[in-house]
Amino acid sequence: MSEPTPLPGPSLPDATLTSSEFITTMSHFHRAEIARMAGWRDRLDRTTNWALTVAAAMLSVSLSTPSSHHGVLIFAMLIILVLLWIEARRYRFFDVYRSRVRQFERHYFAQIFSPQPDFASNWLLILGETLRSPKFLITRRIAFARRLQRNYIHILLILLLAWILKISTPKLQDEGSNREFTASVLEAVNNAALGPLPGYVVFGIVIALYAVLIGVAVVTKDEEGELAIGDVHV
Repeated sequence: MSEPTPLPGPSLPDATLTSSEFITTMSHFHRAEIARMAGWRDRLDRTTNWALTVAAAMLSVSLSTPSSHHGVLIFAMLIILVLLWIEARRYRFFDVYRSRVRQFERHYFAQIFSPQPDFASNWLLILGETLRSPKFLITRRIAFARRLQRNYIHILLILLLAWILKISTPKLQDEGSNREFTASVLEAVNNAALGPLPGYVVFGIVIALYAVLIGVAVVTKDEEGELAIGDVHV
């Protein structure tokens, strides 16, 4: 039986490998990279699920009874920010393995299904260097902004609206009150007092925090990469 014809694409990295051995190596490595990518994807989903669970629990505790302090919602905001920071770190690892899988899809499998001459013929060399010296492909700031834009900004905005509702609704703060809303904005701001901190200080800190987060989500420009190719992304 004659030797199988090599697949179109880059030359074999090692002359001792036959085409069948090369294909076997590539398939196993591709499967391993998908497994690692899926593992980090699962970690991302778990962190987001924790954030949603914390937000839902804190909303239930804070809005279900007037005796619950509005500080519960501020505490929930801080927990969500911590989870966002953790998820940004995990996302950087996920992005490394996702990038390797996409290299296989774009430069190997796509060349089999739809060959193009001299299409990134050095991609195996680039892949080999990433294996010798693994590096993050995006900064923590970019990762933080991506996860904030995709998921966490919505969770944080819901907590902000709930907090404003809490401090501006007397019925949610005092069981004996029959008023639906505060008489003025100043009264609502004063209700934001937290321990020794006056209301205007707490209110200013919360608004400043959200201004920074919205600025990060809107102003941060994404780096060139896989997200610039096609519409499917994470």
